[in-house]
Amino acid sequence: MRQGRRVAGWSIILVLLLGVGVPAQKLPTRDEGLFQMQIRDETLFHDSSVIPDGAEISGYLFRDTPKRYYFVVEEDNTPLSVTVTPCDAPLEWKLTMQELPEDSSGEASGESEALDQQKQQVVVADEGTELFTYKGNDVEAYVAASTPSGLYQLELVCTEKDSNLKVYATTTPESDQPYPELPYDPRVDVTALGRTTATLAWKPSPTGFLMGVRYCLLINKEHNFKSMCAAEAKISDDDTFMPAPKPGRDFSPFDFAHFGFVPSDNDLSKDRGFTGNKMSRSYPAKPKASDILKVCIGNKNIFTVSDLKPDTQYYFDVFAVNSATNTSTAYVGTFARTKEEARQKTVELKDGKVSDIFIKRKGSKFLRFAPVSSHQRLTLFVHACLDSVQVQVRRDGKLVLSQNVEGVRQFQLRGKPKAKYLIRLRGSRKGASTLKALATTKPSSKQPFPSLPEDTRIKAFDKLRTCSSATIAWLGTQDRNKYCVYRKEVSEAYGEEQRRREQNQCAGPEGRRKSEKILCKYFHSPNLQKAVTTETITGLEPGKTYLLDVYVVGHSGHAVRYQSKLVKTRKYC
Repeated sequence: MRQGRRVAGWSIILVLLLGVGVPAQKLPTRDEGLFQMQIRDETLFHDSSVIPDGAEISGYLFRDTPKRYYFVVEEDNTPLSVTVTPCDAPLEWKLTMQELPEDSSGEASGESEALDQQKQQVVVADEGTELFTYKGNDVEAYVAASTPSGLYQLELVCTEKDSNLKVYATTTPESDQPYPELPYDPRVDVTALGRTTATLAWKPSPTGFLMGVRYCLLINKEHNFKSMCAAEAKISDDDTFMPAPKPGRDFSPFDFAHFGFVPSDNDLSKDRGFTGNKMSRSYPAKPKASDILKVCIGNKNIFTVSDLKPDTQYYFDVFAVNSATNTSTAYVGTFARTKEEARQKTVELKDGKVSDIFIKRKGSKFLRFAPVSSHQRLTLFVHACLDSVQVQVRRDGKLVLSQNVEGVRQFQLRGKPKAKYLIRLRGSRKGASTLKALATTKPSSKQPFPSLPEDTRIKAFDKLRTCSSATIAWLGTQDRNKYCVYRKEVSEAYGEEQRRREQNQCAGPEGRRKSEKILCKYFHSPNLQKAVTTETITGLEPGKTYLLDVYVVGHSGHAVRYQSKLVKTRKYC
């Protein structure tokens, strides 16, 4: 009987303590069924000042504003464990105990104390006994094997900023154990490290099997995290409040765009009366929510992280997560720097000499050119034989050229005494690239590469096609060049796709059979509108398919092939 009154007394005292300082008022009646449904809805009832026994709760602190949580220990000699997990910032917290006197008014009469007398007892005992204090951002716990009955108060404050936190309290710590236990060596080890990968390993949790523990990894480039909620708070930085507008003005559409709401073009000025200077307002780009990668991998205790950047420092954290309660314990995180990109061999260019370059798919090649004498101008020739390549030129470390090149291109760069040039060639994503490059400081009227028209296709005239001949045409330039025509019979299955795969503009006529050669001739025209020539190829067989090629040969003998053309002779004439 005495114990029942004591428990009821604690409940009344807890309610009174939470209500101290609130003016007396008449409380409205409520629909009990509706109330029970609402308190089970976390979206409506999520921030109570009462800590339930054996459950982790989430809380929020406003900067420099203390917050108190309460719970009751009903019997003497009760074990107690209180764990506080800071999320966003370091916390200061203090645990105190108020040992209130027992109910002494009318033991068997059933009479309760006057309300004013109970309030007075609460106020007298308000200071309590300080049990534990802590300041920092570590997950810290107060553990006692035996505590007296009483009302316990947890007071927290954050002086840096508004912050999230988690609190867990239990009077049965031996049986509860909501947090997974760490092994005797709780470190995360990097067992292998590459340019874009890192393999991590850690010892499993001793309580992993009992709790159904799963492991989650966090990878970021800023720092290690001491708790899962600290990382989750960083990830959810985008959920911040929009700052209030300055007095005297409405929200600008750019305010909304800044927070992810993109207005339509029709809404920019409708019914807002914006002036020109307001429309031109700009905001700095909002930082990303930290570039944190989170991945949960089940019960494995080894994992390889891929798609990392070379020569970059990463921080790795592992958390053991209780699958039933979603509570977690952090291992001791680690960090490592991925390996540098493999240094590529630099090709030395000689003045006036053509170099053949091969680049792997998505790869790069570096060329170095260091003129032996002072020069006023540098001429760079690049001939992309297959797909386009990206060309970047740095003079003494300064970027002076960056362009994509198809076919043959010539670049004129301003020289500088004792200048050194670094040329980076980046290949295509489609496949391997081959090209030819030449750099020279010697002015010359004869270019090593032949000049080409913008359109290097070969035109075939269908109406002039016969059973034994085909007529083709191609464009020339104002420079007098030598053109050689070749033919090769191919099977009917030879299509445009195969022709494109075999198209290599750098493959000259020296690799062709003599029997495939039709003729060579010189051609040019001062008027580019008339720089076109035709040729009729005879001696063909009826109903056969031929691959026709035109090569233009430069003064140095370097040849460039036009785009090949498939032609089929008529079967009946």
